[in-house]
Order: sequence, then structure tokens, then C-alpha cells
Amino acid sequence: MPTITITIDEEIQKVIGRRAKKNMMTIREQVEEIIRQSAVRTKSGSASSQMKTDDRLVEIFSRNKKGRKRR
Repeated sequence: MPTITITIDEEIQKVIGRRAKKNMMTIREQVEEIIRQSAVRTKSGSASSQMKTDDRLVEIFSRNKKGRKRR
């Protein structure tokens, strides 16, 4: 596996740390997951095809149009 070194602010590290703790991961695993999801989204071709979020409520009440078109 290739090794990549990045530098982030302490504030960003805290945010990623909280998110990792919520998802029961280490910070390293969380960063790898974020990069992997970004690569998969880019690979699929359409960025707006479907929104995936950690928070189910945000996904439910989002403004993304789902389902059949209105007449």
C-alpha cells in the first residue's frame, strides 16, 4: 500500500477524531475511508447521483429530488 503524508491543522484533526470515534475507527482509518469514498464518488462519473452522509436525518430531509417527477 502506498504511503502518503499530509499535514492538517489541530482543529481539523479534532473534527476527524470525533468523527472517527463516532464511527468506531482510528483517525488513520477514518482518513482512509474519507479518501476511499471520495475516489469511489469520482469514479462513478456523476457527483450528484446520490448523496451519502453519516447522518440519516440529513439524508432524509435533504433537498435532493428523489422518486418520481411531479406532473
